[in-house]
Amino acid sequence: MLTTIIQENTYQDSVTLMVLSNHVSSLEGINKVSIMMGTPANLDIFKSTGFYTEELEAATPQDMCIVVDAETDQTEPLLAAIHDFLNNQTKQDSGDKKEVRSWKAALEELPGANLALLSIPGQYVEYEARKALNQGMSVHIFSDNVPVDVERELKQFADEKGLLVMGPDCGTASLAGIPLAFTNVVQKGRVGIVGASGTGIQEVATLIDRLGGGVSHAIGTGGRDLSTEIGGISMKAGIRALAQDESTDTIVVISKPPAKAVREEIEQLLQQITKPVVAFFVGEHGLAPDNHVVYADTSEETALLALGKSTDERTRVEHIPGEATRIVGLFSGGTLAAETADLLALSFGVEADREHRDGFSFDYEGNVVIDLGDDVYTQGKPHPMIDPSTRIDFINRYCDTNDSIVLLLDNVLGYGSHDNMAGALLPTLQALQTSRPNVHVIVNVCGTEQDPQRYSAQKQLFESAGIFVAESNVAAVEYALRMIGNEVPQFEQKAVPTVASSPQTVESSEAIQQLLRAPKVVNLGLRSFAEAVASEGGQSVQYNWQPTAGGKPHLQRLLALMS
Repeated sequence: MLTTIIQENTYQDSVTLMVLSNHVSSLEGINKVSIMMGTPANLDIFKSTGFYTEELEAATPQDMCIVVDAETDQTEPLLAAIHDFLNNQTKQDSGDKKEVRSWKAALEELPGANLALLSIPGQYVEYEARKALNQGMSVHIFSDNVPVDVERELKQFADEKGLLVMGPDCGTASLAGIPLAFTNVVQKGRVGIVGASGTGIQEVATLIDRLGGGVSHAIGTGGRDLSTEIGGISMKAGIRALAQDESTDTIVVISKPPAKAVREEIEQLLQQITKPVVAFFVGEHGLAPDNHVVYADTSEETALLALGKSTDERTRVEHIPGEATRIVGLFSGGTLAAETADLLALSFGVEADREHRDGFSFDYEGNVVIDLGDDVYTQGKPHPMIDPSTRIDFINRYCDTNDSIVLLLDNVLGYGSHDNMAGALLPTLQALQTSRPNVHVIVNVCGTEQDPQRYSAQKQLFESAGIFVAESNVAAVEYALRMIGNEVPQFEQKAVPTVASSPQTVESSEAIQQLLRAPKVVNLGLRSFAEAVASEGGQSVQYNWQPTAGGKPHLQRLLALMS
């Protein structure tokens, strides 16, 4: 029996509602519950998941919609649990933290604010981003579902004003050691990163940390930035910023292969700076160095070269026990899945799948790599970095076999991620060891000792259960390939990049340079992002945002253009 409850004008962000849904689903008598705001996109999700009811027709984007599947009426205990959950969250979030309800109050509370961090529904991003840009603030857009034409207009507008737009769908960034969104805590150092791939940045940054180095800044651009439509506006701004930044000696560029014309512009720009550059275009190999620019073949090579280390200085155990016939990779990180798929394609001598239908990065003769963070798996559900349930379902599905398989997993640590993913996955993995001894598990832990979850603690949890933890994503793939008897892709050793002899001819705006020196953040959306900034000594104010213009996107866009 489906019961629908609509709480009018009760805005909560999507991650809070996902966690709330999981929390109340465990109540006695409830089979399943779905809680979302009443936006058109969310109403479509209710329909596609079989949870749509006639009562939802009256919902507006500012209403919290609750649909519960239960044998009997559970309205009273459900509402009580929801009330207690939201109340407790408010108490935990308040304390002595700065919280405001308008832009005016935010700028009064934090004078000199220079960055707006947006994790709000995509249809409202343009209006709020333009407000921030008009106040002289750069913008980090964590939100997805922002139209490409809006992204282009925002980035062009920012570029004209000497500001920076990171995103949309920019999951990670770090400026002067201040974490933004889903970010690892990395030792400060002299390597600056600008990337269009979130977990690509995270893997390289954490490897740099564990190799004894550090990162000055990690600038995210959003995955569409190097497309023909956007033209690499943010990537170019990020490169110029790091080129002029006094705390950066070496620059790392990370992306999936850019559009041809955009790539040419990026490469021309790199030739105009003097600092050593390591470029990693996921899926491209054997690219010749170009003066002071060296092209890495893998994320691991990228980290080594950025620290001036030879690419043969990789740490490997000699052998791990076990044999298998095929590989199953179930990933929470999209770039980690893409790199794994690329290395498997090289080993099998087939073309990598660039379309990634239904999150499948690789599918060949029973060997599969699936990005469980793909939109097809996260509609109305938490991201697998936050919640293990989707991955547990896939583990049980793909390991229910008598075949001998290697199960490849990633565990991405840092702010925003699950506080103990190893502990959450272990019951399932330990049950596999008993029921399916033919399944061999290899895990890559993407993190550092400074992360809230602690790299060594997560590693030890896996190892104490007899699960092998690889030194990197690349190492995990290599071990898996050896276990199925396949050749491991070999790449030529590369020279460490050096300083260019020609003078630098690029400049970055003072506003962006000030942002790198001392980010001051107005956070719209997920409170945990403001908490992460504060925990690492940064300055932030929490803007308790709610939709304006009655939550109607067309009025929002009109207001944005008028602003």
